[in-house]
Amino acid sequence: MKKQQGFTLIELIMVIVILGILSAFALPRFADLGSEAREAALQGAYGAIKSAAAIAHSKSLASGASANASISLEGSSITMANKYPTADAAGILEAAQITSTDFTITAGNPVIVSPIGVNSNTNCRVEYTQAASAGASPTISIDTGTCD
Repeated sequence: MKKQQGFTLIELIMVIVILGILSAFALPRFADLGSEAREAALQGAYGAIKSAAAIAHSKSLASGASANASISLEGSSITMANKYPTADAAGILEAAQITSTDFTITAGNPVIVSPIGVNSNTNCRVEYTQAASAGASPTISIDTGTCD
């Protein structure tokens, strides 16, 4: 009589149980990648806004223009208020090159930038409030509390 080859039923069940336990620990880690991606995109927007505000301010100071004179950055006209970009599409959003194809943008002062698919009322956003007076700096803040 020939000896049969293969796995016993007990061995197959043990492999299935071990795979189930491993997937129970691994699945939540992989399921949370969307939240991390939204937070990373928001961090990128925050950095772009801070850098654009600093560059526009430096250019405005170097040019000797009046406090509310527009400047040109990379061929785009940037509207300014108190030597910093204004809180609108022609100001900080143009300077930072942030568009509505990449983010949800809520106009006003402050401008609110949120990842697409996240409600701008949640704690997953960047806010830019333009400089209120001469010598003041704009307020730029990030909140990544609930980027789920």
